[in-house]
Parts: sequence; C-alpha cells; structure tokens
Amino acid sequence: MTITILDTNAGMNAVLTAPMGERAGLLREMLTPVQGMFRYFPGDVDLVAMHAMSFGFPVDDRIDEVLDGLECLRSADVWTRIDTAMKDALGLQLAATPGITVPDVTVLLVLGDPRDEYFMGPVHGFSGNGSTTGFISLTLWPTEENLDRVEAAAVHELNHNLRYAPAGVTWNPAHVLVGEQIVAEGLADAFARQLYGDAGYTPIGLPQLHDDAVFDKVVTGLQVAGMQHFTAWVHGDAAVERFGGEPVGLPTGAGYAAGNRLVDAYLRTSGRTAAQALHVPSQDIIDVALTALE
Repeated sequence: MTITILDTNAGMNAVLTAPMGERAGLLREMLTPVQGMFRYFPGDVDLVAMHAMSFGFPVDDRIDEVLDGLECLRSADVWTRIDTAMKDALGLQLAATPGITVPDVTVLLVLGDPRDEYFMGPVHGFSGNGSTTGFISLTLWPTEENLDRVEAAAVHELNHNLRYAPAGVTWNPAHVLVGEQIVAEGLADAFARQLYGDAGYTPIGLPQLHDDAVFDKVVTGLQVAGMQHFTAWVHGDAAVERFGGEPVGLPTGAGYAAGNRLVDAYLRTSGRTAAQALHVPSQDIIDVALTALE
C-alpha cells in the first residue's frame, strides 16, 4: 500500500496568493489527483464546484483569514501527523486482519469555509470522506479541537476505506441499509479510539452518546434502505435542512452516537477489537448489540 498525502500546503498557498482570475484553475489543478473520488457520480464532476459544495475554502473572500488558517495547519505540522497516523493505523489493522486487500490511498487535506454557518456550527468545522476506496478527504477549519484530533479523524476515514475495499463489505447505494452506515461510523470511531482514546469520538456524536431516546429512535431506522436516507438518520435534521431530504426528528450526529453504542456493545460481547471487526457484517453487529443491550 502507498499512502500519498497531497502537498496541499503549497497548493492552497498558490491558489490563495494568485491573481483572482487564476485561482479557479489552480484549485482545479490541486484537486485533480482526487478526481477518482467522484467516479460513481453521473457525468463529469466540476472539481471547483464540488469543492465549494463540500465546505471548501473560499477563493474570492476573506483571503487573509484563510491564509492565517493555512499557517495554523503548517505550525501544527498537520500533513506529517496525518502521514504518521495513517501508517500506524495500517500497521494495527494488518496485525489484526493480515489477509485483507489494502488499496493505495490518496489523502486530500483542505481548509474549510469559515463563512459557512452549518460547517462552523453544527459540524464543528470538520468534514471527512473516506467512503470511496483509494481516496480520503479531510476538510477542516483549524480550531483547537480539530487540530488536537486530526490523527483520529484521518484514521476514522481510513477505516471506512478498508471496510469497503475489494474483498471487504460490498456497498450498493440503492439497497444499502441505514444500519450499515450507522455501524460503519461506530466502527470507524472505535478504531480511532483504539489508537487515540477519547479523541477518536467524532465530536458531533458526543452530545447524544448517552441519550436513550435518541438511540431508540435511530434503531427504528436501521432497516431503511437507500443512501438517500443517510443524511436524516446519520447526520440529523440540521443536515437535512442544509442538503435536502425528509427530516426524521434527530439531532446532529445522532447516527454517530448510536453507532458507537452499537459497536461498543458488540465488541464487549464478542471480545473483539475494532480492528478485528473491520469486515463483520453490520447486521451481525446490530443483532449481537441489541441483544446485549436488552
């Protein structure tokens, strides 16, 4: 496996300091190595438009503030830390499951948009994506919380990448159940916690972690089929308001909280670690966990 951490330090600096008319082209050039992340999208994807839709930093406003954010990332040595974390996590995973297929992975780290109220508010200035095998993206604003847990955030996404790699769990967007995504978030957090302790919890799920009413509500949606329902059941009503869909009456991060509870109950009962449970079917985890929690 080759882990490639893109040099977005230089890339973002080039975009942000270029004349206005050149910035979109330079941004597209910086993002081109992760074009394959969108290989399942219909038609050609405009990388610059996708950047904006995915909370990416602005290229036409608050440039000094974004440059200050870039300096924070440099000062925190974030790129090196992510590289080290990914290698450490892969070593732990291969020790637990030596026969798995491990893809080459390209990692994109970009600053987020400090103007975006949803991004900076409900989701704590962080968004990650590791669902497409071979690619991981981390979009963040350098708050103290995000800088402190950048390793945990990276290996959370690596866990997703490895779960859905060839010979792993099969993902069918039309038929996949909400329960698969709920379990996947819980497993990824548990894997990150195996390495980094409580920093492995995704922050948006923490307020609901011990809320029984939220957990019980999420459990009612575990058998709902189709990716289009994930925003409501995993991320909550505020995300639905932002991205569209039908709200189901859940707070932000409810699916992460429920996923952690389900996975922890499964791990306690089975005696496995999160790394050992990488490819366990989600329904097996759910069945064992719900029985244990009765």
